[in-house]
Amino acid sequence: MTNGHSYDYPERVRFQIADQQPDQYRAAAAFINQGSYDVLSVQHEYGIFGGEAGEYLLHLVREAKMPIVTTLHTVLREPTAAQKKVLGELLQLSERIVVMSTRAIELLQEVHDVAPEKIDFIPHGIPTIPEHSDGALRARLGVSGPMILTFGLLSPDKGIEFVVQAMPAILAEIPDATYVVVGATHPNVKAGSGERYREQLEALAAELGVADHVVFVNDYVPIEELVEYLAAMDIYITPYLNPNQITSGTLAYAVGAGRAVVSTPYTYAEELLSEGRGMLVPYRDASAIAAAVTRIQVNEDERRTMERRAAEFGDSMRWPKVGRRYLECFSQALEDSSPRMKTIVRRAVVKPGVEPSWALPNFHHLCEMTDDTGLMQHAIYTVPRRSEGYCVDDNARALWLTARLEAQAGLSPEIFSMQGTYLSFVIDAFNPENRRFRNFMSYSRTWLERSGSEDSQGRSLWGLGTLIRYTRNVDRRNAAQSIFVQAAPGMIDTTSPRTWAYAVLALDEYLEAFPNNHAMRQLFVTMAMRLMHVAEQNSSADWPWFEQSLSYANARLPQALLIAGQSLANPSMIGAGLRALNWLMRLQTGPGGVFMPIGSEGFYARDGIRADFDQQPLEAWASVSACLSAQSVTDELVWNAEANRAYEWFIGKNVLGIPLYDSSSGGCNDGLHSGRINGNQGAESTLSYLCALIELQQWKRVERSVIPVGSHEIN
Repeated sequence: MTNGHSYDYPERVRFQIADQQPDQYRAAAAFINQGSYDVLSVQHEYGIFGGEAGEYLLHLVREAKMPIVTTLHTVLREPTAAQKKVLGELLQLSERIVVMSTRAIELLQEVHDVAPEKIDFIPHGIPTIPEHSDGALRARLGVSGPMILTFGLLSPDKGIEFVVQAMPAILAEIPDATYVVVGATHPNVKAGSGERYREQLEALAAELGVADHVVFVNDYVPIEELVEYLAAMDIYITPYLNPNQITSGTLAYAVGAGRAVVSTPYTYAEELLSEGRGMLVPYRDASAIAAAVTRIQVNEDERRTMERRAAEFGDSMRWPKVGRRYLECFSQALEDSSPRMKTIVRRAVVKPGVEPSWALPNFHHLCEMTDDTGLMQHAIYTVPRRSEGYCVDDNARALWLTARLEAQAGLSPEIFSMQGTYLSFVIDAFNPENRRFRNFMSYSRTWLERSGSEDSQGRSLWGLGTLIRYTRNVDRRNAAQSIFVQAAPGMIDTTSPRTWAYAVLALDEYLEAFPNNHAMRQLFVTMAMRLMHVAEQNSSADWPWFEQSLSYANARLPQALLIAGQSLANPSMIGAGLRALNWLMRLQTGPGGVFMPIGSEGFYARDGIRADFDQQPLEAWASVSACLSAQSVTDELVWNAEANRAYEWFIGKNVLGIPLYDSSSGGCNDGLHSGRINGNQGAESTLSYLCALIELQQWKRVERSVIPVGSHEIN
């Protein structure tokens, strides 16, 4: 059943879905899971699955317990937000993606950021079509001369009226030609306007005086009968009006039949009819259609050449060959799925007391990214990208990391030296003229701005404050303190809630070292109250958040409120922070319970559609930190488990099942796209992983083994 229309399926169809009932999709998944199936093949087309943009299909694929191969019959250049979201999740849940045109591969990479190695090009399958007709069908239709054919479900976007308009000119040159239109009206069209389109076409043929040469076969013909039409035709026409149509089974069948084809230049036609396999005409141009048909029919040599080229190309589209390619694709899907299963098994059997490689801090890549100036921002894979220079954000994070490392077990000579470099960079970033930190520096050691963003001010203070709290080196503490006390008052003039959150975190660290500093205590209270105020202003039962959107470093906001509430013994702050973090972690839960942060490609505005990609390592670290802060405040182990869940995102427990952390280099990949990871290992990503790992290891209640996802529940 689809869109309210029932079909009489043969007995071999084991399960039928009522498309507007989401529970039916879940029931279908349960039915499939009971069988001994290796692969689930999904044929995706817009408009045939229930829910907005076919979202009910996701209920099935999320619960299927086998690799999924999805064949896309349409890939849109400009999908709606809902279409992009639904297809994006379907793509990420699929092991392999099959398309029937090379342009579809390009669109998947451009629009959905799917890795090319995940995509298989398999031509549209076609049956074996006889070279010649026995003439019975032509006699039944009353066709004595050249037969021009169009078949498929009838709808206004097919442009058939332009062929009807071309018939007077065609008949002037080919008096015995007949145009045959085979196909029932599309169910969706029929539901909305009945047979109005067909009736308009019939009226047009009568008005133009060509009704005797235009035949409508109002039927959804079985494949055996369709083969007869293909064998009987002389010229095939697809006058479609949608330039973005990426596949067409009817066009594939016509080319495979080895017949001359005329088509408008939609995407699939341009590809399939290239190299002389057919003739393209402009959209909505009856005179061009007439000229093309006449030319093909009159010039026999040209027609024979076109037919030969089409037949040769069509040989690769025969169902036996296409079937073998699908079997290869299914085998690859099984092979692709096995590394994730092996990873899960490997993690499950780690022996007590044995540290897995990903749990041992590896600073090799951090060292590679650091020179005598500071930490470089970006990398091409694992190679530092010097042209992008440095930023204070990353050097402040690196300063934070080395301070926490120093508190844990002291620093090696190499890391101690790097800490000095990071501190020197942050100090140099401070502009005494405006008492703000600059952010970006070129590789030639030239500052590119007078001051950085508000968040750069907060992050720089946080790095300095953490060093002030933990370092054992008096000179470094004094140097950091001298800049901290000059820069901190500038937080009063900031307007960003995230900056206020970073300021709270920074001031909390500073006050641990200097608890009697009245000015810093007052500033701490001011920043915390501002954060609490926006929480109260924007929060509601269904949106308990600080702003009207979720963007980056989201978990830092509730974390700061929790820390402030604990320090100030303010239950209201603690309650607001817990509600916000609880809600956020629920939102950051994907299929199978894996951590799934808000994507940076659009974020998530209230009442809008959340972006699922690109997922950033910074979000996982922020969530680890916030959950550990919640654990400290509440002493509830559920937050310990949540921190572990966020950390596991780095090591493969994410929606793609792919680790972002690279234990061989010690670096972390720059993000999780809809079908792949970003292969570059920049400073922010690498620091996010290392900081999250160090925080977990320093938390006295964290067990070294990974806590299984799904073993707890947030209320």
